[in-house]
Amino acid sequence: MFFHFRSIYILMFVVLSPVSMAFADFEVPNSGSPYRDLGELKHDQILHLPTGLIVNKTQLLDVISHSRVIYLGETHDNLEAHRIQLEVIQGLQERFPGKLSVGMEMFRQSAQPELDAWLEGHLSQEAFNKVFYKNWGGGYRWYKDITDYLKKHHIPLIGLKSNRDVEARLRKDGTGAEGLPDMELNDTHHKASSLAIFGGHQSNPGMMLKPYHMLVLWEESMAERVADFLRDNAQNDKKMIVLAGGFHVQYGFGIPKRAFRRVPHPYSIILPAITEVTPETEGRQMDVEHVAIPLYAADFAWKVPYRLPPKKIKLGVFLEELAQGLRVKSVQDNSNAGRAGLVQGDVLLAMDGASLDSVMSLIQRLQKKKAGSSIALTVQRDDTILTIDVHLKSP
Repeated sequence: MFFHFRSIYILMFVVLSPVSMAFADFEVPNSGSPYRDLGELKHDQILHLPTGLIVNKTQLLDVISHSRVIYLGETHDNLEAHRIQLEVIQGLQERFPGKLSVGMEMFRQSAQPELDAWLEGHLSQEAFNKVFYKNWGGGYRWYKDITDYLKKHHIPLIGLKSNRDVEARLRKDGTGAEGLPDMELNDTHHKASSLAIFGGHQSNPGMMLKPYHMLVLWEESMAERVADFLRDNAQNDKKMIVLAGGFHVQYGFGIPKRAFRRVPHPYSIILPAITEVTPETEGRQMDVEHVAIPLYAADFAWKVPYRLPPKKIKLGVFLEELAQGLRVKSVQDNSNAGRAGLVQGDVLLAMDGASLDSVMSLIQRLQKKKAGSSIALTVQRDDTILTIDVHLKSP
């Protein structure tokens, strides 16, 4: 399968060369780490950025235990980032059993009834997997250890991301559309950093304003959910852990500042620090024009390698779920599907004789296959039912 992820993330703390800028004298060195070059840290060392002191996990938990909200950034496909997220959740659960909720960017706010039903045991794991795919796309296995832990310890899971209808209103009517959250569009540092990622420049940002406005909508919507949690009297003695792409929490000018604007509160930011790019991960980080930011990147940087999930067998198609079967919306060049002759408009009805009722069911079956094996797809093409044999090669 080939998927597109609807979010923004960057490799955190990749060392960038300095540039000459009018306000570069006020930049925090080392991409937001004033005392230590993060490239000098060993894996699993944790750096307190404001002091430059190395702390252990117990000390980190001591500090963040005083916060109402703990932001845990990530590079979405880095398994090491998800490992440390789970370790922090486990550590806080041991200290504050029954007092935690976890908010995830990967679920929209509209998914909340389904998330609640899953936590209460009224939604099967397969149905939950479908909810994840509907809200985020592929990659559920990256988060499975985390969601399994939440389910086991009955920790509420909160969908943070904006709903599709709100995003559609922004696309249609701009920032003046009805029903949008309160949106702060003029944070100098956030805007400069964001436009650099989008490839725009402060001197001519006009063409990049639409994607910037969507980014702000995502962050304001997530911040509003955090604020709702903080306003709820039933949550007065509880904490929220927020899992989101690193860009949304780094420097504090994304979700953290926007939530604090609504409800002032103590919070902490922890970011996975990646400073080495391996041949396996080369090309996965964004090439971002450097912008001088006079802010600490986080409270803590946790040094991790960039470890990708094992490669899985993929067809190489974008799919749309129908009442019966999966419609092929596009076929990736030089993919297993393309070599087998699948074309746009085909409807996948069954794999190896078992009907296909969701994209997730196809993914799960493919993940059990090995390179060199074959599958038989039952395909409806126009008014004809075909059986197409697909020889599966490694991605």
